[in-house]
Amino acid sequence: MLFRTKCAALLVASLFAGQSYAETYGVRGSILHFLSDPAQTAEVENSYEYIEDGLLVVRNGKVVDVKPYRQRQSQRYSRIEDYSGKLIMPGFIDTHVHYPQTQMIASYGEQLLEWLETYTFPTEKKFEDKEHALKVSKLFLNELVKNGTTSALVFGTVHLQSVDALFEETEKLNMRLIAGKVMMDRNAPSYLLDTADSSYEESKMLIDKWHNKGRLQYAITPRFAPTSTPEQLTAAGRLKSEYPDVYVHTHLSENTNEIAWVNELFPEREGYFDVYQHYGLAGDKSVFAHSIHLTDSEWDEFERTDSVISFCPTSNMFLGSGLFKLAEAEAHHVRVGLGTDVGAGTSFSQLRSLGEAYGIMQLQSKKMSAFKGLYLATLGSAEALSLEDKIGNFSRRKEADFVVLDWAATDFQKLRYQDTNTLEEKLFALMLLGDDRNVVATYVAGEKVYGQE
Repeated sequence: MLFRTKCAALLVASLFAGQSYAETYGVRGSILHFLSDPAQTAEVENSYEYIEDGLLVVRNGKVVDVKPYRQRQSQRYSRIEDYSGKLIMPGFIDTHVHYPQTQMIASYGEQLLEWLETYTFPTEKKFEDKEHALKVSKLFLNELVKNGTTSALVFGTVHLQSVDALFEETEKLNMRLIAGKVMMDRNAPSYLLDTADSSYEESKMLIDKWHNKGRLQYAITPRFAPTSTPEQLTAAGRLKSEYPDVYVHTHLSENTNEIAWVNELFPEREGYFDVYQHYGLAGDKSVFAHSIHLTDSEWDEFERTDSVISFCPTSNMFLGSGLFKLAEAEAHHVRVGLGTDVGAGTSFSQLRSLGEAYGIMQLQSKKMSAFKGLYLATLGSAEALSLEDKIGNFSRRKEADFVVLDWAATDFQKLRYQDTNTLEEKLFALMLLGDDRNVVATYVAGEKVYGQE
């Protein structure tokens, strides 16, 4: 396996060696990217562009063009990276993941609240040690790119140094990543608690240090309403008013016992989502993970405030939380991104996420096409994060984050692939059977950061 970090020192060295960072090169293969939501487009074929033998042209870390491959064109470029017979797509985007929980995936037998107490909090205590945080950050980022994920919205821990460590390692890769320090001042072990004041000051320091530094951005991150006092949620709202372009990242309506607890803690509010609204934490850059058990009025408020949901299929199934209502989100024009929610989620692979998402829809007597699923993993998640002007498809001048996929990486997949005829059949088989074994290479800002040998 190849896992390379790209840093400023290496770039400077290459320039002095006579290599131009602004070289123009091509990547050949079958190319698929989305232009709109297939479920909201009158003719599905108008929602995407597919070129059987295509060329993705990249210069200075940005997309220059996407077009059919022609042999005579190859002389125009410094090189052609040939992935003929493979599928090239925009990099997958993870809209909700906990990097400190990487080491506790597949912890047995609990639902949400018990799972937090039994597994999550003891694991997160270790991140008071920055060296531990750096070690896990490297492993976490490696797992992302190994699975074709090039951008993510990430939870840290309550420790300031956990976010510093993650941003430091991500900066070396030049990845687009949004992260934040957990704010949590009650209903958790004392070793993980901060205060309203300290969480405000430390979050402010991290925003000033990292937000919009290169491809890094910050998210105000109260864990969820039960672990923050009204004073801390007020502080979070104050941060959002002072830094309106930062994100808000938290959890909402994942579990019925959780919702009952919120109602006990905030009896003066009309419901769970109203808690966040009251403190100024809803809006177009506010991402609420799960949102499984929303009321009719909460769906209406999501639409009114243009707030965002992260759909986390493997986590919802693993914790037995419930079935996310994707069709309801579509009916209310609510933006939805796809999240792994590692470590309650059971895989870093967004292909695995989509396989579970299909099952969740089936349990509701609904359908989810391969086109809708892969849209969610790419352009849909970019739109959910208000980043569709930068990532999510291969429109010109967007950042050249992309993944190269093997249609059929195993003997069993090859057998299944032989019996597919249409593009949709091929994509559906990939979506249901694929995982990290199908990821041939991952590119971040035009640079190869992962590849199978």
